[in-house]
Amino acid sequence: MKKANIALPHPCIHLRTFHLHPANGPTMQALLDAIATLTLPTDAQRVFHGRGGLYPGCEHLSLDVFPPVWVLTSFQSLPEEALAALDAALSARWQQIAPSNAPLNWVYQCRAEGHLETRLMQGQVPDPHVVTERGSRFRVHVLKGQNHGLFLDMAEGREWVREWVRNQTSPQARLKVLNLFAYTCAFSVVALQAGAKHVVNVDMSHGAMAIGQHNHALNDITTGASFLMHDIFKTWGKITRSGPYGLVIVDPPSYQKGSFVATKDYARLMRRLPELLAPGGHALLCLNAPELGLAFLQDQMQAMAPELRFVTRVANPATFADVSEERALKVLVYQAPALSSPTVTITVAHA
Repeated sequence: MKKANIALPHPCIHLRTFHLHPANGPTMQALLDAIATLTLPTDAQRVFHGRGGLYPGCEHLSLDVFPPVWVLTSFQSLPEEALAALDAALSARWQQIAPSNAPLNWVYQCRAEGHLETRLMQGQVPDPHVVTERGSRFRVHVLKGQNHGLFLDMAEGREWVREWVRNQTSPQARLKVLNLFAYTCAFSVVALQAGAKHVVNVDMSHGAMAIGQHNHALNDITTGASFLMHDIFKTWGKITRSGPYGLVIVDPPSYQKGSFVATKDYARLMRRLPELLAPGGHALLCLNAPELGLAFLQDQMQAMAPELRFVTRVANPATFADVSEERALKVLVYQAPALSSPTVTITVAHA
């Protein structure tokens, strides 16, 4: 296990009156208030979503829990005074809610432009670090990189996939799922747990797909998943030959240099959907780009795959509430046309 090798001072701070001076940074009072009322979750989840804009002065802050580790992320550099205050707040609340003799484990990650840092502030991080979400188990890595192995904002998208598979009455409809930009294959895990017969996972990251394979093993899934470690745009032949699919999941990065740029590449995916989907099949289209509103996806779908019908927008987890639904994560469901029933003409002979 990775252990913290530093200790911050614990100044005597009243959690409801601490403010940073404007010269040092914005107020963190809303975050401190949230910490003061923390409960002890069992599943990985977001706890405080300053990025949603509902807490003025905290737009750069978020707090997640990947049990047994709390992870604070800031998109601005935080002064040591602020980190000491947060450490004191977390320590005080932990003393109230912690299981017997359990240590406080928390990590600070800074994603400010020109300042990327991940620091273990207290305690230790399990290795391997496995978390749960609604009964599924996933491996995460909170001390490595900016992504932790499980996108918490997609929890309701994964639940939609689970319920969609469970509710299919036709075995043929449940036969195959295509998971594009599979990352660590969380969608694949929940689809197979729900009864999907086969999931084709495609991602060009060998490291992410290796974790994805491990995630299947963690959940005792030994069959039904295949893993294609290729550039999606160079693998259409193989992807198409494995279809058609009852469900196609598209969850790309909004921008990844050399791989995917939403404003340029999403349309290239959309125009492939009609040939990938089985009759009546569904597509789950995801986009996490605050600068691109709902109309971006809907207009491009109308242009590239007009035969697909818009069904619904999947709600985001309540903990990811945003001042604007246009800025928030967008998860849209579309459906391909069903096969038309053949017309039967009956001729009645009269005597």
